[in-house]
Amino acid sequence: MATLFTKIIQGEIPSYKVAETEEFYAFLDINPNTKGHTLCIPKKEINKIFDLDKETYLGLMEFSRKVAMAIEKAVPCERVGMSVIGLEVPHVHVHLIPLHNMENARFTTKQKLSSTEFEVVASLIAKYYNEID
Repeated sequence: MATLFTKIIQGEIPSYKVAETEEFYAFLDINPNTKGHTLCIPKKEINKIFDLDKETYLGLMEFSRKVAMAIEKAVPCERVGMSVIGLEVPHVHVHLIPLHNMENARFTTKQKLSSTEFEVVASLIAKYYNEID
C-alpha cells in the first residue's frame, strides 16, 4: 500500500510543493513547527533513511541543502535546522525547520497557518530554490 507521501508525490493528496526533481520532492509540512517547515523526500518509497542506497542518500542530502538555502532566503530565521525522525510516516523524510530558538526544533509546539500563508511561503521558497545553482 502506498504511503501518504507517495500519494502526495502522485498528486492523489494535495501539497504545498516547493521543489521537485526526477528523484526528490519537497513540500511544506501541514503541521509545522514554524512557518516554512519543509519536508524533503525521495520519490522511492523507502522506510528508513539508512536503508537508502548511497547514491539516493547523498542525492537527498544535496537536494535538502538546496531547499534549506532557499528557506533561509524566504523565511527570516536564525538558521534552518534539520531532523530525520521518520516515525510518523514509513517513508524517508528530512524535516527542514526555520529556527528562531531551540523550542522550534522540539516538535512540541505547532504553528497554525492559513492556506494563503502556506501558498505564499511555498511560492517564495520555490522562487529562491530555482535561483540557486
